[in-house]
Amino acid sequence: MEEIILFSYITALTILFIFGSHGFVMIYYYLKFKSRKQPSAGTLETYPVVTVQLPVFNEVYVVGRLIDAACAMIYPKDKLEIQVLDDSTDETVEVVAQHVERYRKLGYDIKQVRRTNRQGFKAGALKEGLVSARGEYVAIFDADFVPRQDFLLKTLPYFATDPKIGMVQTRWEHINSDYSILTRTQAMALDGHFVIEQAVRNKVGFFINFNGTAGVWRKECILDAGNWQADTLTEDLDLSYRAQLRGWKFKYLNNVTSPAELPSEINALKSQQFRWTKGAIETARKMLPTVWRSDLPLKIKVHATFHLTNNLVFPFIVLAGVLNVPLVFIKHAGAHNAYFTFMSVFVFAFIGSFLFYLFSQKDVYADWRKRIFLFPVFMAGSMGFAVNNSRAVLEGLFKRKSEFVRTPKYSIQNKKDTWRDKSYSPVKISGTVVLELFLAAYCLIGVVASIYFLEIAAVPFQLMFFLGFAFVSGMSLKHAFLARRVRAEG
Repeated sequence: MEEIILFSYITALTILFIFGSHGFVMIYYYLKFKSRKQPSAGTLETYPVVTVQLPVFNEVYVVGRLIDAACAMIYPKDKLEIQVLDDSTDETVEVVAQHVERYRKLGYDIKQVRRTNRQGFKAGALKEGLVSARGEYVAIFDADFVPRQDFLLKTLPYFATDPKIGMVQTRWEHINSDYSILTRTQAMALDGHFVIEQAVRNKVGFFINFNGTAGVWRKECILDAGNWQADTLTEDLDLSYRAQLRGWKFKYLNNVTSPAELPSEINALKSQQFRWTKGAIETARKMLPTVWRSDLPLKIKVHATFHLTNNLVFPFIVLAGVLNVPLVFIKHAGAHNAYFTFMSVFVFAFIGSFLFYLFSQKDVYADWRKRIFLFPVFMAGSMGFAVNNSRAVLEGLFKRKSEFVRTPKYSIQNKKDTWRDKSYSPVKISGTVVLELFLAAYCLIGVVASIYFLEIAAVPFQLMFFLGFAFVSGMSLKHAFLARRVRAEG
């Protein structure tokens, strides 16, 4: 039995090490290209027609803010079309109608596009809007975004530099990153993706992805790549790969930002992470065979594989957390010392992850030294989310279909704002919470055993697993309870 546990643990650590070590590759390229400045595309000489698509579904708290910001963008009115792709089933419909009517009277070409059903969810709405879109270019913003006034002026010039550029993506900025520890750790995760991953991939020539919002597409590129498709939960990632496989080029602008609201309630965040994780696995199943059959260079194929499959780590995180506890007892017995000596090399993957997020924070924030202290909290949170995301991975691998569950937004911008009295706040508790609670108690045994047997080197990781599962399960219950109580009182 001990040999089985050791073999399973080393297998899990090997998988985690392989994906974690890929962070060193990203850091290498980041440092190599760090001094390479992003060339300016200049200014617009002519103003092409642009369609701004705003896909919304039951976003009563933020849709007005979104429409106001879209209409405030600096661009000739006669060259700007705004489509509010409204699939809502609540009072959002009336709020949108009022805003659209007000801006129409002010001379804006703005429409409320309604469908009789939500077939295809967001992908279906974008596809239907594209049928009547008169723009040569299509900008897309989700309901939690507040586009800057100069967004089009800073992104559109890049299309003129190369007729094969099919999409320009901007970096996400966070309106409410300091709202809570939950939003601060989310900001760290997203900064790692945008500041390091997206920037490095684009500079090196690897495939990047449209992030679903805060970007502009050449309409011809969308149509040539097969249009929006709803057979995965990440229609943005899917279309990105199909377009780049067709030879289209993408441009990522790290120095152009688009502010957005981070989820401030953990059960909403869980649904978002589930959708992103499962959708990426679905896209990997769909697109990787085509990637490997293509004539792309080997390094692009390998990186695309890492890009699309990195969420496979989550089941192995859970496995490592489960096996950590019996390993304390095995190690204390004094057997298999050679195995434990060998396992020490796996700590390098942890160092790679630390450097990855260190550089991302240093690149964006003046107070990066203060922010990087959140890294252990971020790592513990990642472990705590592993159960939720593992379920998403397994559903994606085994082709279990589920509907697109949108992440509710509450217009949370500072600590005075609250989501508790909002009608979209989730009150249902996921079944994964029970497993998270069990694992928190289970990992606490590992912490106590490590201290009791003086296996001090094991304590930090045992503690992170315990804190991660305890934090995620405890906050899930707390947030659902608070929402349920406010709902009952209201």
